[in-house]
Amino acid sequence: MTDALPTDPAEREALLRERLTPLQFEVTQHAGTERAFTGIYWDKHDDGTYRCVVCDTPLFSSDTKFDSGTGWPSFTDAIEGAVETRTDSSHGMIRVEAVCATCGAHLGHVFPDGPGPSGERYCMNSASLRLDTDGSEPEAAEA
Repeated sequence: MTDALPTDPAEREALLRERLTPLQFEVTQHAGTERAFTGIYWDKHDDGTYRCVVCDTPLFSSDTKFDSGTGWPSFTDAIEGAVETRTDSSHGMIRVEAVCATCGAHLGHVFPDGPGPSGERYCMNSASLRLDTDGSEPEAAEA
């Protein structure tokens, strides 16, 4: 999955629709949100690296994962340079959207109520992540 994604929008969409589940596609390509407490990783405590489900970029270390009580996997920090943020003014509110810095996939949102030194909580969708527990085949999130 480390191959470059097509630059042609139609080719990219066709490839991703084939490779991702419908929920993964909706979340990563249309800034969707999975329901709280339904994703595979919200209550997962295994060691490893959380990667982008679209391009396989390492995004978060399990060392920064914590139980936020929100029903989504939450992290105090991202791997340096892996996640970009932008303003999200959808749904009548202003939030900070988190996207993969490599492919632009929507990951979730960042909130200023985290327990770490930065005070940030990266609230991610399980559908946008893959957990790589040992450097071999990553575990994919279910739809």
